[in-house]
Amino acid sequence: MNTQKRRNSAPKGIIWYLEEHPDLLQRYTDIPSLLRRIVRFFKKKWEQARMALRYMGRERLARRFPESDHRLAQAVLFIWGNIPRFTSRFRERLYRIRRFSIRSGSKRRAVFERMKLHPALFLGSAVTVAAIAVVLSLYTVGVSVSYDGINLGTVDSARSVRLATENIAEVTCQTLGYDSYEVDTSLLTQNTHIVPRSKIQSQKALEEKLSRQIGEVAYGYVLYVDDEPVAATEYEGALEELLEQLKTGYYTSQTVECYFVEKIEIRQEYVPASLMMNLGYIAEKLNATKEGAVTYTVRKGDTLYGIAQQNQMSVTNLLNLNPGYQSDLIHAGDTLTISNAVPYLTVVDVERQNYLRDVAYSVEYQDDASLYKGDYRVLRAGVYGKEDVTANVTYVNGEEVERDVVAAVTLSQPAAELQARGTKPRPSWAPTGKLRWPCSGIITSYFGYRNTGISGASTNHKALDIAAPYGTNIYAADGGTVVAAGWSSGLGYRILIDHGNGRQTLYGHCSRLLVSAGAHVYKGELIAKMGSTGISSGSHCHFGVYIYGTAVDPLNYLP
Repeated sequence: MNTQKRRNSAPKGIIWYLEEHPDLLQRYTDIPSLLRRIVRFFKKKWEQARMALRYMGRERLARRFPESDHRLAQAVLFIWGNIPRFTSRFRERLYRIRRFSIRSGSKRRAVFERMKLHPALFLGSAVTVAAIAVVLSLYTVGVSVSYDGINLGTVDSARSVRLATENIAEVTCQTLGYDSYEVDTSLLTQNTHIVPRSKIQSQKALEEKLSRQIGEVAYGYVLYVDDEPVAATEYEGALEELLEQLKTGYYTSQTVECYFVEKIEIRQEYVPASLMMNLGYIAEKLNATKEGAVTYTVRKGDTLYGIAQQNQMSVTNLLNLNPGYQSDLIHAGDTLTISNAVPYLTVVDVERQNYLRDVAYSVEYQDDASLYKGDYRVLRAGVYGKEDVTANVTYVNGEEVERDVVAAVTLSQPAAELQARGTKPRPSWAPTGKLRWPCSGIITSYFGYRNTGISGASTNHKALDIAAPYGTNIYAADGGTVVAAGWSSGLGYRILIDHGNGRQTLYGHCSRLLVSAGAHVYKGELIAKMGSTGISSGSHCHFGVYIYGTAVDPLNYLP
């Protein structure tokens, strides 16, 4: 009971004491001040110890026995005074050890002296020991391994063989995605015997040979193109050299930079055995394409827009893949490229080129009332200027894709061209320079070779045959002057219109002519009715185009 009261009263007493001495609480809660007092305390003690040690040193030099009441000083004096005794005991122990060693050596020497070994025996023993040491350094116990009768080399233990087979099974599962795989150990043969140490190979080498012999996976250097494995080889550095050779084919004396567009990476790892191939096949594969060109043969009734829609591309892209074609100039039998072949590697070669370039001249116009509107005549020819150009030319797989001019110095200024510009109103029958379709219908015979089987029909067809019902309207393809209208042997009733500038159009096999020679006709004017006169197999219009008297394919001029 009293103890409990003391416990309850103790905190009250402490609180009362702190209230009576507030400076004490502040003194011990002021951390910086407390740290300074602790440092001063230890500094004072250190000075006292240092003075005591200095005093004892002076007393010893004066050969007076130092005295002190300080416990630390007394301990130091005790240790210092016992150092000679400890040193003496240590020397005595060393002496006893040395004396025991001498007696033991004398006894061993006496034993060998009593044996009286013959020098030849001693020499033979030494040679035997040396031979054993040499044999052990050159030979060891090894395990020769073969798989399905094929020798795979020698390793240091059967444990290495077991670990190699386990690793191959694990790697095969990871590489090929198998749920489980086990090496057929019935085909694995092991033979333990003494072998030269030089023939011992590592466990890693055994794994590579075993995986190559099994044929599921192989360990080598793998070429990745855009993170896709393309090919692999077992020879270190071969892929790097091959890639450099591929770029060398694009190098010229002007090359400043050459690189691959794709992300190229070479990794050393296990891959499916099908990726392992010799360098010749790898080079052939990289020089080929991973996707071939896709083409489309135009059928009757096809249009570029329909073909583009069918292959999910724009008409512009389709025309870019097929230069030389226009949106209105395709016919059945044409072969269009839908997509180009995609190469495995895209080589970019940047060359610094210097060349002379023409500077275009401007054109100035002078009104001329003697010319029709839209007609021009050169009065003074323009002259191109010249400039010296330095440019970085970028080639992708040998084809130029960009030309960036770095610097250009003008050598000569261009001279402007002067042209007369017509202001006279153009008559309605004046040619426009562009043809329209003479009639609607189906093309039954194209320009060029044909075999109709009709007696008297030409095999070298120099026009288009446009078939439609009898009496279908035929219109002038452009404005001009009718130079011939009437019967013409195999063409039957025909019309020939001159459009100027050496261009003429012909309309044959008509049933009725609505214009006569010498008449002026405007573009789109009704000139005849369709029929089957002359040598013909049915109602159609024989439409021909002539440039300076030479027949040309009308499809190249029609919209």
